[in-house]
Amino acid sequence: MFRVGSWIVIPILELLTKRDWRGIENLPKSGPVIAISNHISYADPLIFAHFLFSNGRAVRFLAKASLFKVPVLGFILRTAGQVPVDREIKGSEAMPHALAFLKAGHCVGIYPEGTLTRDKDLWPMKAKTGLARLAILSRAPVIPCAQWGAEDILMPYAKVPRIFKRTKVIVVAGPALDFSPWYGKEDDFAAVQEATEYAMSAVTRLLEEIRGELAPADIFDPRSSDLPTIGNFKKKKRK
Repeated sequence: MFRVGSWIVIPILELLTKRDWRGIENLPKSGPVIAISNHISYADPLIFAHFLFSNGRAVRFLAKASLFKVPVLGFILRTAGQVPVDREIKGSEAMPHALAFLKAGHCVGIYPEGTLTRDKDLWPMKAKTGLARLAILSRAPVIPCAQWGAEDILMPYAKVPRIFKRTKVIVVAGPALDFSPWYGKEDDFAAVQEATEYAMSAVTRLLEEIRGELAPADIFDPRSSDLPTIGNFKKKKRK
């Protein structure tokens, strides 16, 4: 399914985008790896998968379980080995599936925020702790990534893409993160929270590099903040 998808999807993406891939040397060519990124648009997974696949890694995403119920799309996700995550059910099967993929030497892709950022300026918001637990349990290398440009193809929470121009999309991969200070602490909430903030700080620094500006000191928390509507999102300048 990855091969079939690459024949169909990659030519379309190449028509719609101008790609700037950076930090490719930081991606392990084989073996288990967790690739994490910020999440700004529904177009993100296609662009991030293109980046990883073009550099030798067929990614298995942790995807919303509801997507697996959509006709055709659900079939594609299942046959491509994607991992359903039911955010409404505590103790879902996503973690053992992700651990199994890593044990088999695959690349697992995660958006630690769990959904599109709701920060009105599209900076990363406070993330969930699933990524930290997976990193601690698996001890697989974690590669922080940042991407920018997908929001010009498909605005946050919009469903109709802009296809009338080739959009520059940038994906940067940074050096592997060191989660060893938290090994054995996957059940310690304070520890996994600290590990999560460590990972998201690395992603944010990469995004600052792309955008040429600093992220705000106060990180948007979707659990305690008013949520913006589509119209509140600002079109951001590029470096």
